[in-house]
Parts: sequence; C-alpha cells; structure tokens
Amino acid sequence: MVTMNVAVLLAVIVVLRLRRRTQSRTRNDEKLTVVIVLALGVLIAPTPLGQGILDVLGQLASGVTQASR
Repeated sequence: MVTMNVAVLLAVIVVLRLRRRTQSRTRNDEKLTVVIVLALGVLIAPTPLGQGILDVLGQLASGVTQASR
C-alpha cells in the first residue's frame, strides 16, 4: 500500500513537471525529471498495475514486430 501511495505522489510530480514549457527547463531540471520517472518505474514495476503494463507493451511490441515482417 505504501508503494502505491509513493508511486501516485511521484506520478503527480511527473505530470506537473512535464506540463511546464520546454523552453523554461534547464539541463539539471530535465535530469531530475528523468530520475523521478525512473524511480516511479521502479515503484510501479512489481505491482499488478506494472505487470499489466508490461504485458500490454509486450503484446504491442510483438504485434509491431509481426506487422513489419
């Protein structure tokens, strides 16, 4: 339960950071956003939601691979 609460908080932070204009971001600001997104991914990955996302992305990737043949 705590993992999902932290993940929700990080998701809100990511959305707020990405809503800012691109021109106003510094290199350090972009690096911090990347670190936050990676932390969010690590928190979501072991949850059922993360496993569902992984399954959907896997199916999407295999569909694209088969369509390109």
